[in-house]
Amino acid sequence: MNKFLTLGLLSSTFCILAFAGSTSDPSASPDTPLVEIDGQKLTMGDFEKKVPSGLFHARNTFYEAEKKHLEDLINETLLEHAAQKEHLTIAQLLEKHVNSTIGPDPSEDTLRVYYEGIDNPPPFEQVKDQILKNIRDKRMAKAKAAYIKALRAEAHVNVLLAPPRANVSMKDTPVRGPVDAPVMIVEYADYECPYCQQTQPILDKIEKDFKGKVAFAYKDTPLPMHAHAQKASEAALCAMDQGKYWEMHDMFYSTRQLDMPKLKEDARMLKLDTAAFEKCLDTGAKASIVNGNLTEGQGYQLQGTPSFFINGRFFSGGLSYDQMKAVIDEEIANSAKAAKATAQK
Repeated sequence: MNKFLTLGLLSSTFCILAFAGSTSDPSASPDTPLVEIDGQKLTMGDFEKKVPSGLFHARNTFYEAEKKHLEDLINETLLEHAAQKEHLTIAQLLEKHVNSTIGPDPSEDTLRVYYEGIDNPPPFEQVKDQILKNIRDKRMAKAKAAYIKALRAEAHVNVLLAPPRANVSMKDTPVRGPVDAPVMIVEYADYECPYCQQTQPILDKIEKDFKGKVAFAYKDTPLPMHAHAQKASEAALCAMDQGKYWEMHDMFYSTRQLDMPKLKEDARMLKLDTAAFEKCLDTGAKASIVNGNLTEGQGYQLQGTPSFFINGRFFSGGLSYDQMKAVIDEEIANSAKAAKATAQK
């Protein structure tokens, strides 16, 4: 079950592009030729210019696979180095530092408690050994992960694999925070999405804890199954015309009341020019911006809301505070390194 809501976009709106150098070489140079039409060569750079989001999803998928296998390689290498230091095989190392730390097997009473949590189980005696093996495997995996974490803390691991970054357009997009902040968080979200609502307090805390270091951009992307989300998004953009986008944005996440009468009441509470606001809202003056955000998200093949780009790095679904903080800390450190390198030139 997904942790976030799907955009509900029809699969027929997506096309599979096949051309030389795309999925087989995601780091292809902009000068790499892709196709020749009537003697004219079109390069990767030409493609990127015409369809800037066209390959991002494929590149990000490739990167995630690379990252997973790289993590496995790091863990394997750390175990090899530790085994060499102690003049042991890896199996002996794990026996010494992992297997030996596993406590005694649980009692039969404990196994029966575990058994009672299984829906429609076969007789206990038939699954007792399987339950015991499952518990042992989980304990072993947890102990091994803790040991590798300790090895990693003692080692100097510098991951050089760079994530793909999208150049997200900021046209008609409200931004809160300093324009020169080292970290830009772009959120594609829907006011009626419960997962977006759950994420908002985390974003509020991030804004408070990283004041002056993080800027936020909000892409209104109402989902088709939410009856009030489209007009709520338009209302916020109408409020932006009068400099009150973020006030309305915050009000929506606070009250979670998005029907048309409430949208207009909110405008009065914010002391907007209600005539101008209602004309903007009733005529759908901002619908094209909202629809453009949906098309943009479709181009990136976003699977739901919330979706985030943090300095162009993609993250799908709601992030925990610790997850988001880790990415922000990394990006701030990268920004400081880049600034230092520029100053030394």
